[in-house]
Amino acid sequence: MCVEISYRAQAEQQHNPAASAAIIRAKCYHNLDAFVRLIALLVKHSGEATNTVTKINLLNKVLGIVVGVLIQDHDVRQTEFQQLPYHRIFIMLLLELNAPEHVLETINFQTLTAFCNTFHILRPTKAPGFVYAWLELISHRIFIARMLAHTPQQKGWPMYAQLLIDLFKYLAPFLRNVELNKPMQILYKGTLRVLLVLLHDFPEFLCDYHYGFCDVIPPNCIQLRNLILSAFPRNMRLPDPFTPNLKVDMLSEINIAPRILTNFTGVMPSQFKKDLDSYLKTRSPVTFLSELRSNLQVSNEPGNRYNIQLINALVLYVGTQAIAHIHNKGSTPSMSTITHSAHMDIFQNLAVDLDTEGRYLF
Repeated sequence: MCVEISYRAQAEQQHNPAASAAIIRAKCYHNLDAFVRLIALLVKHSGEATNTVTKINLLNKVLGIVVGVLIQDHDVRQTEFQQLPYHRIFIMLLLELNAPEHVLETINFQTLTAFCNTFHILRPTKAPGFVYAWLELISHRIFIARMLAHTPQQKGWPMYAQLLIDLFKYLAPFLRNVELNKPMQILYKGTLRVLLVLLHDFPEFLCDYHYGFCDVIPPNCIQLRNLILSAFPRNMRLPDPFTPNLKVDMLSEINIAPRILTNFTGVMPSQFKKDLDSYLKTRSPVTFLSELRSNLQVSNEPGNRYNIQLINALVLYVGTQAIAHIHNKGSTPSMSTITHSAHMDIFQNLAVDLDTEGRYLF
Protein backbone atom coordinates (compact mmCIF):
# COMPACT_ATOMS: atom_id res chain seq x y z
CA MET A 1 0.00 0.00 0.00
CA CYS A 2 2.82 2.41 0.89
CA VAL A 3 4.53 1.69 -2.43
CA GLU A 4 1.31 2.21 -4.39
CA ILE A 5 0.74 5.55 -2.65
CA SER A 6 4.24 6.60 -3.68
CA TYR A 7 3.60 5.61 -7.30
CA ARG A 8 0.33 7.54 -7.33
CA ALA A 9 1.99 10.62 -5.85
CA GLN A 10 4.75 10.53 -8.46
CA ALA A 11 2.16 10.01 -11.21
CA GLU A 12 0.41 13.18 -10.04
CA GLN A 13 3.64 15.09 -10.55
CA GLN A 14 3.91 13.81 -14.12
CA HIS A 15 0.36 14.98 -14.87
CA ASN A 16 0.90 18.26 -13.03
CA PRO A 17 4.47 19.47 -13.71
CA ALA A 18 3.82 22.59 -11.65
CA ALA A 19 3.65 20.49 -8.48
CA SER A 20 6.77 20.80 -6.33
CA ALA A 21 8.99 17.70 -6.36
CA ALA A 22 9.89 18.35 -2.72
CA ILE A 23 6.23 18.35 -1.69
CA ILE A 24 5.54 15.12 -3.60
CA ARG A 25 8.57 13.48 -2.02
CA ALA A 26 7.53 14.65 1.46
CA LYS A 27 4.08 13.18 0.87
CA CYS A 28 5.64 9.82 -0.01
CA TYR A 29 7.97 9.95 2.98
CA HIS A 30 5.09 10.68 5.36
CA ASN A 31 3.45 7.32 4.65
CA LEU A 32 6.65 5.32 4.30
CA ASP A 33 8.14 6.65 7.54
CA ALA A 34 4.98 5.79 9.45
CA PHE A 35 5.18 2.20 8.16
CA VAL A 36 8.88 1.95 9.10
CA ARG A 37 8.23 3.35 12.56
CA LEU A 38 5.55 0.73 13.13
CA ILE A 39 7.90 -2.08 12.06
CA ALA A 40 10.69 -0.76 14.29
CA LEU A 41 8.38 -0.66 17.32
CA LEU A 42 7.15 -4.19 16.62
CA VAL A 43 10.73 -5.48 16.37
CA LYS A 44 11.82 -3.73 19.57
CA HIS A 45 8.88 -4.86 21.68
CA SER A 46 8.10 -8.31 20.24
CA GLY A 47 8.68 -11.22 22.60
CA GLU A 48 10.60 -11.01 25.86
CA ALA A 49 13.31 -8.39 26.25
CA THR A 50 15.93 -11.14 26.49
CA ASN A 51 14.51 -13.20 23.61
CA THR A 52 16.38 -11.94 20.56
CA VAL A 53 15.23 -14.77 18.29
CA THR A 54 11.65 -13.48 18.08
CA LYS A 55 12.81 -9.98 17.18
CA ILE A 56 15.20 -11.13 14.46
CA ASN A 57 12.67 -13.57 13.00
CA LEU A 58 10.16 -10.73 12.69
CA LEU A 59 12.76 -8.46 11.07
CA ASN A 60 13.78 -11.17 8.59
CA LYS A 61 10.14 -11.79 7.71
CA VAL A 62 9.51 -8.08 7.06
CA LEU A 63 12.68 -7.67 5.01
CA GLY A 64 11.81 -10.79 3.03
CA ILE A 65 8.37 -9.39 2.18
CA VAL A 66 9.83 -6.05 1.08
CA VAL A 67 12.42 -7.84 -1.06
CA GLY A 68 9.76 -10.01 -2.68
CA VAL A 69 7.57 -7.01 -3.50
CA LEU A 70 10.57 -5.07 -4.83
CA ILE A 71 11.73 -7.85 -7.16
CA GLN A 72 8.20 -8.44 -8.46
CA ASP A 73 7.67 -4.71 -8.95
CA HIS A 74 11.06 -4.44 -10.68
CA ASP A 75 10.26 -7.29 -13.08
CA VAL A 76 6.73 -6.10 -13.87
CA ARG A 77 7.25 -2.35 -14.25
CA GLN A 78 10.76 -2.61 -15.75
CA THR A 79 11.67 0.90 -16.97
CA GLU A 80 8.77 2.40 -14.97
CA PHE A 81 10.19 1.01 -11.72
CA GLN A 82 10.74 3.60 -8.96
CA GLN A 83 13.52 3.17 -6.39
CA LEU A 84 12.31 5.86 -3.99
CA PRO A 85 9.82 3.97 -1.77
CA TYR A 86 12.07 0.94 -1.28
CA HIS A 87 15.14 3.04 -0.63
CA ARG A 88 13.24 5.04 1.98
CA ILE A 89 11.97 1.91 3.72
CA PHE A 90 15.42 0.33 3.92
CA ILE A 91 17.33 3.44 4.99
CA MET A 92 14.84 4.53 7.64
CA LEU A 93 14.53 0.99 9.02
CA LEU A 94 18.32 0.75 9.17
CA LEU A 95 18.53 4.03 11.09
CA GLU A 96 15.65 3.13 13.42
CA LEU A 97 17.19 -0.24 14.33
CA ASN A 98 20.66 1.23 14.89
CA ALA A 99 19.52 3.83 17.40
CA PRO A 100 21.50 3.93 20.69
CA GLU A 101 19.07 1.82 22.72
CA HIS A 102 20.02 -1.17 24.87
CA VAL A 103 17.37 -3.47 23.41
CA LEU A 104 18.68 -2.74 19.90
CA GLU A 105 22.35 -3.06 20.84
CA THR A 106 21.78 -6.65 21.97
CA ILE A 107 20.58 -7.63 18.49
CA ASN A 108 22.79 -5.29 16.48
CA PHE A 109 24.96 -7.93 14.82
CA GLN A 110 21.94 -10.05 13.86
CA THR A 111 20.25 -6.91 12.52
CA LEU A 112 23.27 -6.04 10.37
CA THR A 113 23.45 -9.63 9.14
CA ALA A 114 19.80 -9.45 8.10
CA PHE A 115 20.40 -6.22 6.16
CA CYS A 116 23.53 -7.63 4.50
CA ASN A 117 21.64 -10.72 3.37
CA THR A 118 18.87 -8.47 2.06
CA PHE A 119 21.28 -6.26 0.11
CA HIS A 120 23.04 -9.34 -1.27
CA ILE A 121 19.73 -10.70 -2.57
CA LEU A 122 19.04 -7.30 -4.17
CA ARG A 123 22.53 -7.08 -5.72
CA PRO A 124 22.75 -5.10 -8.97
CA THR A 125 22.88 -8.19 -11.21
CA LYS A 126 19.55 -9.26 -9.70
CA ALA A 127 17.79 -5.87 -9.66
CA PRO A 128 19.71 -3.44 -11.91
CA GLY A 129 16.92 -0.87 -11.70
CA PHE A 130 17.61 -0.55 -7.97
CA VAL A 131 21.39 -0.12 -8.31
CA TYR A 132 21.66 3.59 -7.42
CA ALA A 133 19.59 3.21 -4.27
CA TRP A 134 21.48 0.00 -3.47
CA LEU A 135 24.85 1.75 -3.73
CA GLU A 136 23.62 4.58 -1.53
CA LEU A 137 22.41 2.08 1.07
CA ILE A 138 25.67 0.11 1.33
CA SER A 139 27.73 3.31 1.38
CA HIS A 140 25.69 5.07 4.07
CA ARG A 141 27.93 6.33 6.87
CA ILE A 142 25.93 4.54 9.57
CA PHE A 143 26.01 1.22 7.73
CA ILE A 144 29.74 1.40 6.93
CA ALA A 145 30.62 2.44 10.49
CA ARG A 146 28.53 -0.34 12.01
CA MET A 147 29.90 -3.00 9.65
CA LEU A 148 33.58 -2.07 9.71
CA ALA A 149 34.17 -0.21 12.99
CA HIS A 150 31.59 -0.95 15.67
CA THR A 151 31.01 -4.67 15.15
CA PRO A 152 33.53 -6.51 17.39
CA GLN A 153 36.17 -8.94 16.11
CA GLN A 154 35.70 -7.68 12.54
CA LYS A 155 32.67 -9.94 12.13
CA GLY A 156 31.09 -7.51 9.69
CA TRP A 157 34.09 -7.39 7.33
CA PRO A 158 33.39 -10.52 5.23
CA MET A 159 29.74 -9.55 4.77
CA TYR A 160 30.62 -6.04 3.62
CA ALA A 161 33.35 -7.42 1.35
CA GLN A 162 30.72 -9.62 -0.33
CA LEU A 163 28.56 -6.56 -1.06
CA LEU A 164 31.49 -4.78 -2.71
CA ILE A 165 32.22 -7.89 -4.77
CA ASP A 166 28.56 -7.87 -5.87
CA LEU A 167 29.08 -4.29 -7.06
CA PHE A 168 32.33 -5.05 -8.89
CA LYS A 169 30.79 -8.08 -10.62
CA TYR A 170 27.99 -5.90 -11.97
CA LEU A 171 30.42 -3.25 -13.22
CA ALA A 172 32.89 -5.76 -14.69
CA PRO A 173 31.37 -6.38 -18.17
CA PHE A 174 30.80 -2.65 -18.74
CA LEU A 175 34.33 -1.76 -17.65
CA ARG A 176 35.91 -4.65 -19.56
CA ASN A 177 34.29 -3.54 -22.81
CA VAL A 178 34.56 0.19 -21.97
CA GLU A 179 30.80 0.63 -22.39
CA LEU A 180 30.37 3.59 -20.05
CA ASN A 181 27.22 5.45 -21.01
CA LYS A 182 25.96 8.23 -18.74
CA PRO A 183 24.23 5.98 -16.14
CA MET A 184 27.30 3.73 -15.88
CA GLN A 185 29.61 6.73 -15.54
CA ILE A 186 27.55 7.93 -12.57
CA LEU A 187 27.66 4.47 -10.99
CA TYR A 188 31.41 4.21 -11.59
CA LYS A 189 32.05 7.61 -9.98
CA GLY A 190 29.94 6.56 -7.00
CA THR A 191 32.00 3.38 -6.68
CA LEU A 192 35.24 5.39 -6.73
CA ARG A 193 33.94 7.63 -3.96
CA VAL A 194 33.06 4.63 -1.78
CA LEU A 195 36.54 3.20 -2.28
CA LEU A 196 38.13 6.54 -1.42
CA VAL A 197 36.19 6.61 1.85
CA LEU A 198 37.32 3.06 2.64
CA LEU A 199 40.91 3.88 1.69
CA HIS A 200 40.93 6.85 4.05
CA ASP A 201 39.01 5.39 7.01
CA PHE A 202 39.42 1.60 6.75
CA PRO A 203 42.63 0.82 4.80
CA GLU A 204 43.12 -2.43 6.75
CA PHE A 205 39.83 -3.69 5.33
CA LEU A 206 41.02 -3.10 1.76
CA CYS A 207 44.36 -4.75 2.61
CA ASP A 208 42.75 -7.92 3.95
CA TYR A 209 40.33 -8.33 1.03
CA HIS A 210 42.43 -6.90 -1.80
CA TYR A 211 42.75 -10.30 -3.47
CA GLY A 212 39.01 -10.94 -3.60
CA PHE A 213 38.31 -7.45 -4.95
CA CYS A 214 41.00 -7.46 -7.64
CA ASP A 215 39.94 -10.97 -8.62
CA VAL A 216 36.61 -9.69 -9.98
CA ILE A 217 37.80 -6.32 -11.34
CA PRO A 218 38.82 -6.50 -15.04
CA PRO A 219 42.59 -6.14 -15.65
CA ASN A 220 42.09 -2.97 -17.71
CA CYS A 221 40.56 -1.11 -14.73
CA ILE A 222 43.84 0.39 -13.53
CA GLN A 223 42.23 3.16 -11.48
CA LEU A 224 40.01 0.84 -9.43
CA ARG A 225 42.83 -1.64 -8.85
CA ASN A 226 45.32 1.04 -7.83
CA LEU A 227 42.87 2.50 -5.32
CA ILE A 228 42.60 -0.88 -3.61
CA LEU A 229 46.26 -1.86 -3.89
CA SER A 230 47.46 1.50 -2.55
CA ALA A 231 45.96 0.73 0.87
CA PHE A 232 48.33 -0.06 3.72
CA PRO A 233 47.77 -0.43 7.49
CA ARG A 234 47.73 2.83 9.41
CA ASN A 235 50.35 1.56 11.87
CA MET A 236 52.83 0.88 9.06
CA ARG A 237 55.33 3.41 7.76
CA LEU A 238 56.19 2.94 4.11
CA PRO A 239 59.81 3.36 2.97
CA ASP A 240 60.68 6.43 0.94
CA PRO A 241 61.00 5.20 -2.68
CA PHE A 242 63.53 7.98 -3.37
CA THR A 243 65.95 6.75 -0.70
CA PRO A 244 69.42 6.35 -2.31
CA ASN A 245 70.44 2.71 -2.84
CA LEU A 246 67.09 1.44 -1.55
CA LYS A 247 66.96 -2.37 -1.61
CA VAL A 248 63.39 -3.53 -1.19
CA ASP A 249 64.39 -7.15 -0.59
CA MET A 250 66.45 -6.07 2.42
CA LEU A 251 63.55 -4.40 4.25
CA SER A 252 62.43 -6.26 7.37
CA GLU A 253 58.75 -5.74 6.49
CA ILE A 254 59.15 -7.83 3.34
CA ASN A 255 59.25 -10.97 5.49
CA ILE A 256 55.74 -10.29 6.83
CA ALA A 257 53.17 -12.14 4.73
CA PRO A 258 50.11 -10.06 3.82
CA ARG A 259 46.78 -11.19 5.23
CA ILE A 260 44.48 -12.66 2.60
CA LEU A 261 41.07 -13.46 4.05
CA THR A 262 39.61 -14.61 0.72
CA ASN A 263 39.34 -18.37 0.17
CA PHE A 264 41.17 -18.25 -3.15
CA THR A 265 41.44 -22.05 -3.50
CA GLY A 266 37.65 -22.31 -3.57
CA VAL A 267 37.54 -21.53 -7.31
CA MET A 268 39.74 -24.52 -8.16
CA PRO A 269 37.89 -27.61 -9.43
CA SER A 270 38.47 -30.51 -7.05
CA GLN A 271 40.25 -32.70 -9.62
CA PHE A 272 42.47 -29.80 -10.74
CA LYS A 273 43.41 -29.07 -7.12
CA LYS A 274 44.16 -32.75 -6.52
CA ASP A 275 46.41 -32.99 -9.60
CA LEU A 276 48.13 -29.72 -8.67
CA ASP A 277 48.95 -30.91 -5.14
CA SER A 278 50.19 -34.20 -6.53
CA TYR A 279 52.46 -32.47 -9.04
CA LEU A 280 53.92 -30.15 -6.41
CA LYS A 281 54.81 -33.15 -4.24
CA THR A 282 55.85 -35.81 -6.76
CA ARG A 283 55.85 -34.08 -10.19
CA SER A 284 53.10 -36.42 -11.32
CA PRO A 285 50.88 -36.78 -13.26
CA VAL A 286 53.37 -35.96 -16.00
CA THR A 287 50.56 -34.62 -18.20
CA PHE A 288 49.72 -31.86 -15.72
CA LEU A 289 51.95 -29.26 -17.37
CA SER A 290 50.91 -30.13 -20.93
CA GLU A 291 47.21 -29.89 -19.98
CA LEU A 292 47.59 -26.75 -17.86
CA ARG A 293 46.78 -24.27 -20.63
CA SER A 294 43.63 -26.13 -21.68
CA ASN A 295 42.48 -26.19 -18.04
CA LEU A 296 42.88 -22.42 -17.81
CA GLN A 297 41.34 -21.57 -21.19
CA VAL A 298 37.56 -21.18 -21.39
CA SER A 299 37.00 -19.77 -24.90
CA ASN A 300 38.68 -18.58 -28.09
CA GLU A 301 37.25 -15.06 -27.87
CA PRO A 302 40.05 -12.47 -27.65
CA GLY A 303 40.01 -10.75 -24.28
CA ASN A 304 38.00 -13.53 -22.65
CA ARG A 305 40.09 -16.61 -23.41
CA TYR A 306 41.10 -17.47 -19.85
CA ASN A 307 39.54 -18.13 -16.48
CA ILE A 308 41.17 -15.17 -14.73
CA GLN A 309 40.09 -16.21 -11.24
CA LEU A 310 41.60 -19.67 -11.72
CA ILE A 311 44.89 -18.19 -13.00
CA ASN A 312 45.08 -15.85 -10.00
CA ALA A 313 44.33 -18.68 -7.58
CA LEU A 314 46.89 -20.97 -9.25
CA VAL A 315 49.69 -18.39 -9.13
CA LEU A 316 49.03 -17.42 -5.51
CA TYR A 317 48.63 -21.02 -4.35
CA VAL A 318 51.81 -22.22 -6.05
CA GLY A 319 53.73 -19.23 -4.69
CA THR A 320 52.59 -19.75 -1.09
CA GLN A 321 53.28 -23.48 -1.33
CA ALA A 322 56.77 -22.79 -2.69
CA ILE A 323 57.62 -20.49 0.22
CA ALA A 324 56.25 -23.00 2.75
CA HIS A 325 58.25 -25.80 1.08
CA ILE A 326 61.48 -23.78 1.29
CA HIS A 327 60.87 -22.88 4.94
CA ASN A 328 60.19 -26.53 5.80
CA LYS A 329 63.66 -27.38 4.48
CA GLY A 330 65.18 -24.72 6.75
CA SER A 331 66.11 -22.42 3.87
CA THR A 332 65.09 -18.91 2.88
CA PRO A 333 63.42 -18.03 -0.44
CA SER A 334 65.97 -17.09 -3.10
CA MET A 335 66.75 -17.78 -6.74
CA SER A 336 68.91 -20.77 -5.85
CA THR A 337 66.35 -22.44 -3.56
CA ILE A 338 63.41 -22.09 -5.95
CA THR A 339 65.00 -22.62 -9.37
CA HIS A 340 64.85 -26.41 -9.75
CA SER A 341 61.48 -27.19 -8.21
CA ALA A 342 58.01 -28.29 -9.26
CA HIS A 343 56.71 -24.85 -8.32
CA MET A 344 59.08 -23.12 -10.73
CA ASP A 345 58.23 -25.68 -13.43
CA ILE A 346 54.62 -24.48 -13.30
CA PHE A 347 55.59 -20.81 -13.48
CA GLN A 348 57.97 -21.45 -16.38
CA ASN A 349 55.28 -23.39 -18.22
CA LEU A 350 52.83 -20.50 -17.82
CA ALA A 351 55.39 -18.00 -19.09
CA VAL A 352 56.31 -20.10 -22.13
CA ASP A 353 53.14 -21.95 -23.12
CA LEU A 354 50.54 -19.19 -22.74
CA ASP A 355 49.86 -16.68 -25.51
CA THR A 356 50.20 -12.91 -25.10
CA GLU A 357 46.87 -12.52 -23.29
CA GLY A 358 47.60 -15.41 -20.95
CA ARG A 359 51.08 -14.14 -20.09
CA TYR A 360 49.66 -10.70 -19.31
CA LEU A 361 47.14 -12.22 -16.90
CA PHE A 362 49.83 -14.46 -15.38
